[in-house]
Amino acid sequence: MKLISIGFGNFVAPERIIAAVDPESNPIKRVVAQARENGRLIDATFGRKTKTVLVMDSDHVILCPLESEEVSRRAAEGTGGEGNEAK
Repeated sequence: MKLISIGFGNFVAPERIIAAVDPESNPIKRVVAQARENGRLIDATFGRKTKTVLVMDSDHVILCPLESEEVSRRAAEGTGGEGNEAK
């Protein structure tokens, strides 16, 4: 199974990502709140600002500190993005 880095030593399987979206829209804020209430939220930001919300095919929602373009690039390249961790 191929994994890509989403920052701070966290990895996801790119084939399981349904969407990588901006966290600032109200509909996505509702999705995050519902995932938190249902125990399906994974916070991978380590206290940093959430720049992307990853919606997974398992119905989990992951808060990511990387820009969605960076997550997309890493998934397309099939690289883990080592050395390019979020700072």
